[in-house]
Order: sequence, then C-alpha cells, then structure tokens
Amino acid sequence: MDLNSASTVVLQVLTQATSQDTAVLKPAEEQLKQWETQPGFYSVLLNIFTNHTLDINVRWLAVLYFKNGIDRYWRRVAPHALSEEEKSTLRAGLITNFNEPINQIATQIAVLIAKVARLDCPRQWPELIPTLIESVKVQDDLRQHRALLTFYHVTKTLASKRLSADRKLFYDLASGIYSFACSLWNHHTDTFLQQVSSGNEAAVLSSLERTLLSLKGTIKLDMFIFETNKLKPFKNGFLHGIFERLKQFLECSRSIGTDNVCRDRLEKTIILFTKVLLDFLDQHPFSFTPLIQRSLEFSVSYVFTEVGEGVTFERFIVQCMNLIKMIVKNYAYKPSKNFEDSNPATLEAHKIKMAFFTYPTLTEICRRLVSHYFLLTEEELTMWEEDPEGFTAEETGGDSWKYSLRPCTEVLFIDIFHEYNQTLTPVLLEMMQTLQGPTNVEDMNALLIKDAVYNAVGLAAYELFDSVDFDQWFKNQLLPELQVIHNRYKPLRRRVIWLIGQWISVKFKSDLRPMLYEAICNLLQDQDLVVCLFLNCCLPVDDFEFRTDQFLPYLETMFTLLFQLLQQVTECDTKMHVLHVLSCVIERVNVQIRPYVGCLVQYLPLLWKQSEEHNMLRCAILTTLIHLVQGLGADSKNLYPFLLPVIQLSTDVSQPPHVYLLEDGLELWLVTLENSPCITPELLRIFQNMSPLLELSSESVRTCFKIINGYIFLSSTEFLQTYAVGLCQSFCELLKEITTDGQVQVLKVVENALKVNPVLGPQMFQPILPCIFRGIIEGERYPVVMSTYLGVMGRVLLQNTSFFSSLLNEMAHKFNQEMDQLLGNMIEMWVDRMDNITQPERRKLSALALLSLLPSDNSVIQDKFCGIINISVEGLHDVMTEDPETGTYKDCMLMSHLEEPKVTEDEEPPTEQDKRKKMLALKDPVHTVSLQQFVYEKLKAQQELLGEQGFQSLMETVDTEVVTQLQEFLQGF
Repeated sequence: MDLNSASTVVLQVLTQATSQDTAVLKPAEEQLKQWETQPGFYSVLLNIFTNHTLDINVRWLAVLYFKNGIDRYWRRVAPHALSEEEKSTLRAGLITNFNEPINQIATQIAVLIAKVARLDCPRQWPELIPTLIESVKVQDDLRQHRALLTFYHVTKTLASKRLSADRKLFYDLASGIYSFACSLWNHHTDTFLQQVSSGNEAAVLSSLERTLLSLKGTIKLDMFIFETNKLKPFKNGFLHGIFERLKQFLECSRSIGTDNVCRDRLEKTIILFTKVLLDFLDQHPFSFTPLIQRSLEFSVSYVFTEVGEGVTFERFIVQCMNLIKMIVKNYAYKPSKNFEDSNPATLEAHKIKMAFFTYPTLTEICRRLVSHYFLLTEEELTMWEEDPEGFTAEETGGDSWKYSLRPCTEVLFIDIFHEYNQTLTPVLLEMMQTLQGPTNVEDMNALLIKDAVYNAVGLAAYELFDSVDFDQWFKNQLLPELQVIHNRYKPLRRRVIWLIGQWISVKFKSDLRPMLYEAICNLLQDQDLVVCLFLNCCLPVDDFEFRTDQFLPYLETMFTLLFQLLQQVTECDTKMHVLHVLSCVIERVNVQIRPYVGCLVQYLPLLWKQSEEHNMLRCAILTTLIHLVQGLGADSKNLYPFLLPVIQLSTDVSQPPHVYLLEDGLELWLVTLENSPCITPELLRIFQNMSPLLELSSESVRTCFKIINGYIFLSSTEFLQTYAVGLCQSFCELLKEITTDGQVQVLKVVENALKVNPVLGPQMFQPILPCIFRGIIEGERYPVVMSTYLGVMGRVLLQNTSFFSSLLNEMAHKFNQEMDQLLGNMIEMWVDRMDNITQPERRKLSALALLSLLPSDNSVIQDKFCGIINISVEGLHDVMTEDPETGTYKDCMLMSHLEEPKVTEDEEPPTEQDKRKKMLALKDPVHTVSLQQFVYEKLKAQQELLGEQGFQSLMETVDTEVVTQLQEFLQGF
C-alpha cells in the first residue's frame, strides 16, 4: 500500500465512517474491514492520527482501528499478521513525538502503545522504556504529561502479565527504573506543593496531573516488585512516605476550596494514597505489620480528633475508617485461643493493636462514632422530607459501607464493639442511662442524640444480650416513645421500631408480641411515609418465634394498611419491599389470609402491567403470587385469568424477560398445579413451554420434573394424550446426556405416569422402556438407577401384564433370544439386585410384581421359584408388623379410606395435589393389596396347578430357613 496515495483514500473512507448517515457509514465500515489485513494499512492509520491538522473524529477513529488491529494481527502467529518490517516502523513512529494535544486521543495512544509493549517489550522493543524515561524529563509540559501517561499505561499492562518468564523480565526492568520512578514522583509532588500558593490554577492543575500520573506508575512498580520478591525484608520507603505526603496534600486542601478546578484531582490523589494502604493491607497483612501503628495513629487522628477539622472530606473519612476496620477485623492479626500456638507474626501485630486501642482511645472512638457520625445530617433530614422513599432506600446495606459514610461508620462500630465489647459495653450503657424517659420535642439536638444512641444499641444487640433487660426497656421506655405522635418525634419513632426489629431475634419475650403488633398497627397509620416504610422493613413475621394465633387478631388491620402502603409508594424498590412483607404475612398465616386478599388480587394485575420495564419488581410480584396461591388453595382457580398469562410469559424462553422471571415463574407454575382442583384448557396449554425448558438442561430442570408430575397427578389421561409423544422424545434426549441423578428424576416421572395410568402410561412411554429393560438385564452398575429401573418395570409387570408380554417379545427379538430365557435372565438379575432397592414401597412392589408371574407351569419361572420366594419373604419382613396382643402379622402399608391425616397447627393444610396422591394411593396395589394375602393366594394357586407332590418338589428348592420364616408369616391362613 503506497502511503501517499493510500493516505488520501483511507482518510476519505475514515471521514465517511464518522458520518451519521447509515447509507454512507455502512459501506465505509465494510471497506475499512477489508483493508485491515492489507500491508501498510496501519502505517497509514499512524500517519493519520498523528496529523494534528485533521478532524478530531477522523483521528479518533484511526486510533481505534489501530488499537483493535493490535489484538488481531500483531502476534506473529496470527492470521494475516503484520510483517516484522512494518511493526518495526510502527514502533518507532509511536514514540517519536509525545505531543498529542487532545486528551482522549492521547489516552488511546498510550493504551495502544501499552498493548504493543505487552507483546514486544523488552525483547523486540528495548528502546521503549529508555525513550519514555528521557521524555518524562523534558521541560515541555505537554510532552512530559503525555510521556507520563504512556509510562503509566505501559507499567500497568506489563505488571499484569502472568507467565513466570514475562514476570522475571519485567521484574528486572522494574527494579532498574523503580528508583527513578520514585524520584520522579517526589519531584512532581514537590513541584506541585510549591506551586499551590502561586494562584495560577492552570499551572497547579497541570502539575497535579503529572503528580497523579507519576504516582500511579510508581504504585504499579512498587506493588509488582514486592509481590515478585516477597521474601525480601520489608524496607519499602515509598509506603512509609505515604503518610507524610498525605498530611501535606490534606493541608493543601485548606487553600484549595471545593469550587477550585484542582479540587477533584486533589481528592483523587489523596484517595489513591489511602487505596495503596488498603490494597497492601488486604493482600499482604503480615508485611503490613510495620505500618499498623502509623496507619491507626494517622486514621484515628484525622477522623476522631480535631486534627481533621477543615481538611477531611467524606470519601477520605470512609477510606480511613475502612483502614481501621480492616486492621481491627483482620484474621491474620487474631491469635488463637492458645497464644503459644499462634504465628509469631500474628502475635506481633496483635501486640501493636492492643497497645494502640487503650481504654481512652476506644472510649473516644465509640463516643465520637455515636455522637458525631451517627447523627442525622441536615441533608438527610431534608431528603426525609422531600424524598422519603429515596431516604429509605439510602438506608439499605450491601457493600455500601465501602463507599458511603453512614454505612461505613455503622460497620466500623459493629466491628470495634465486637472486638472490644468488654471495654465498650459500660460506655454504651452509660449513654443509654442518660437518655431514660421522654425527650423534649423542642430540643432537636437531644432527639438526634437519642436516635444515634438507639442506633448503637440496635447495632450492638448481640453483644449487649446479657447487659440489657430488653423486655423491661421495651415496656417502660420504647413503647411509650412509639406513642408520641408529635411530628418532631418521628426520627425516634422510626429508630425505635428499627431497634425493636434488631432485638426481636436476640432477646424479646414472645408474650410481648401482641403489644408490639398493636403499636405497629397504630404506626402504620402514621402520616410520615418513612416511619411506615421502616415498620414495613421491621415487621416481625419472618422469624422463628412467630406464632400465628398471636398475630391473627391484627391480621385484617395489618394487611389492609400494608396494602394501602403498597398503593401509596411509587418507587419500584419500595414496592418490592412492601410486597416482600405482604408475601411473608401471607406465607405465615396461610389459609387464614383468604378473607382479606380480595383487594390485593384486584391490584396485582394493574401492578404487573405497570412494571413491564421493571423485571425485579415483577419477580417480587411472582413471589407474592406463589404465597397467595398457597394461601388460597383450590380457590386460586379464580385467579387463572391473570395467573396463567403471567406463568406463560415468565416461563417462555423465547421472551427476553424469562432471564429474570424464569425461576420464580416455574415455582408459581408448580404451586398453581399443586393447588388446582381440576385441569383447564388454558392450564394444559401452558405446557407448550416445557420442551424448550427441558432443552436448556439448567438448574431449573428439577422444578420442571415436579411440574410434569403435577400434570400427571392432575389429569393423566388428557395430559398424556396431548403431550406424551413430545415429552417422551425430550426424555430420550435428556437420558443421553444428563447425570445419574438426572436420569433418576426422569425415570421417576415415567414411574409416576405408570402408577397413575397403568393402561395409557406404558403405551405413551414405550420408547423408553426397552432401554430400562436392557439396563436390568445387563445389570446397571449404579444402584439408585437400578432401583428406579426395577420400580418402573415392576409397575408394568404388575399392572399391565399384556403390555409386559409384548415388551418381552420385542426385547427377545432385539436380543435374539427366547422369551422364556430372557424372562429368566430378568428374574435372576432382579433377585440379585434386590438389595439396590431401599424404599419399602418399591421392595413390596418387586415382591408383588414377581409373585404376579404365579401360578405358572413355565419351566423357567419354576426354575426361578426359589428367588421369587426369597424376595417375597424379604418383602414380608419389610412391611409386616406384629400385633403384640394377638401375635398375628399385619401389612403396615395398607391404607383405608377412613384414614385422614391429622394436621397440627404448625403444619400446612394438604394441597389439592396431596389429596390426589392420597386418592391414588387408595388405588395402588402397594397400599391396597396385602402382601401376606397375595403370597398365600399365589402359592395356593401354584399348589392347585401342580398338585401336592409337584408343589412340594418346588418348595424343596427354597432354603429351609426361608420356608420357616414364610410359614411363620402365613400362620392363620
């Protein structure tokens, strides 16, 4: 590609590629794509983006194409790789001039140089680092800045390489330039500090930019050198020097106001200093030990004494608190219970901590946290008034303690209080004691102080368990404060209800709950939305001590007020929280909710429609519907016009929302089936979603199997006739690729189909049965799979003899054996693997199934007679219980229509599916046929077929001990 002529053509196409007109843009992009592999193309791009007279957008695009080309074509082994000659020319051109005037383009050039350096430095590009070092020494501000920017990106990229040979090369390189990097950083830092007082904001900002870049590069080198040579004694002057530099920069903040153009960069530099300390402590706690004392002294002085007044800012305070927290909580610094067994490095760090955290220091930290940092600020109180839902959302946790001041202070308090609770408990108790009785509503400061102390008592609930009689405090102090309705008292009403929520799971007498419910009902009518939302968050219904009988008198009022709150709030997150509480209430009271859910049932379709763009809110609605269906039971059928389309959408993998809704949608589908009184065409139609779900083979497949079982129990004939062919095909595909556990789950579904519908089931799942038969004959090696195989085949043999005969005939053709011979092999393997079956129901089923082959004059069956009797006696041992009074035996698996399960108060009432299973069991031979009676009848029939002598000859093949046991079971017949 001739550079002069090509530059003009490429420049024209790049210009077209920046067009907003797709008719111009698309052909240009196609042309550039074709040129990517042409020799000389990247040389042309270099000429274009280094030509400062050209349009910025064109140059920007040229840089991006060059950068992307490095990833694709720079490696020697890459298809269409650049030639070594062109790469050499490009490397030289990239570092000729560090004078790019546009910041964004300069950054992209620095990044692409770093990408090349990752592949070529130092072997193919030894001149890069020396050139950068020379360039950062020049007096020209622009060139110096661009060289520093490139130096930072190069060191950052090279330090990220992981191969040991690459790390060794960079270690040698880094060791050689580390001293220079430190001195460069110190030089720019000193220059900046000297210029701060000059009043020239542009010069100060430029100097600060260079300071920040040189600092970033030094940090990368420093951390890399230490990580690569960890055994080297800790002599890191850079880290020790950070504290002095931090003090200098913090003092600078006095003269650089918040409106100064340098302020943002200054704060970023200060935060970067603290980040270095935090990262080093996190990654190398023992090497950080020499810095523990200075870190604590520095952080505590700036955060908890007057030293920090006028110089600290929120993000810096958060970083300092996190540094204290990490030192306090660091497990590397905690000795074992037996000090002598502890690591010496741990003991050294622990000693430093204990020497620092004296009683006066801990007391001051505790008091300052509570009385200063826990206080609600003017900004928070304003937000309370102007955006109550936003204020409530701000209170949420997660990882916000790493970045936000309030959660950070609370987490620090919790960790320090936990670590030094014996010292701090009396301090907090004293603060509590001074706040007994009501507080003057006109004294806002006193109200905020009490709010802060109550916050501390709530956060330290587990540590204060033995020190606070919370029940008495609740009755005598907290409950009266909840009843103060003055507007200025609302911060305390909010805090008290939160405080009670913290203590409920720690120490709260169950008998006091009705008093609490009464108070909550009153407060839910509070005019202040924040108070109501905190009640919503702290309602004690989702805990171990909850008792339905205590809650029922307040259920109607509570549910109505919560529903009104749900309608009142507007933010999705807030609606989700209220829905969560409503769901918990419905879940805990179950069927008792039925009289009160009419309003919610009418509102949910509207909320579902409004939340079309908010999938997480829709997940909350699905969860509510799950509990609602469980509470309504068979009455949930009235919800189908809304419920079934929701399930349809949530479980349709062709719809984008399924990514968020699928898990809850499947759960809702399942509980809908379990509580459905009968099948409907719409409910049956939803099953069209199932085949793609089974193809996903995701974690949700187990729920899918439960749903299929639900349909089988609900309406086996209609369901199997409609969907069995496709379902059987899906199962055949699944059985080829899923785990052993997955195979068992599939076969259990087939087993249920045979159990529910012995006539239609075998026909519909016929393609799977030969595989099962083969598995039995060949002796499937996994016991749990073999047990399931025998369960399926037992159902066919016992309940559909004609189908079993046709299956046996089919398998005889496949195996090229006689039917009798194949049957004999199956019986022999069945007897041999009987121990694989652990479930009593399946063991009895096996005995019934094999006994069903009798009476028979078939020589093969008679040859296996001994094994059939052995299994029958084993089955009798499994299911027969002896009446101690009469000495007779009874089959314990027999069920009668008169048996109704007793439901205790703590148990959920049976679902419609539970009832269907009970009715199925009343028809199941396992639960309706006495094994004792069946054995007797079959043996009697065999005796009549063969005659006395022939039968005795057959019985002589059975072990005498087994015969004795059999006779004992059959006494009285």
